[in-house]
Amino acid sequence: MPKQKTNKSILKRIKVTSTGKILRKHQFGSGHLKRNKGKSALNRQKKTSIFFKGEAKTLRKVLGL
Repeated sequence: MPKQKTNKSILKRIKVTSTGKILRKHQFGSGHLKRNKGKSALNRQKKTSIFFKGEAKTLRKVLGL
């Protein structure tokens, strides 16, 4: 059976820490409709954050970790 390929598009969007946590740069879908959002909401979306456990488990399968 062949090896599973790493999904490169996801690999470019996230970072895996040395402890194994998966970080994302910003909230997905935050690049549009910014006029309706408040300044604090936009600043919150700029920060890096950790994926939830369920999402991280799925991403590890896709990345081959």
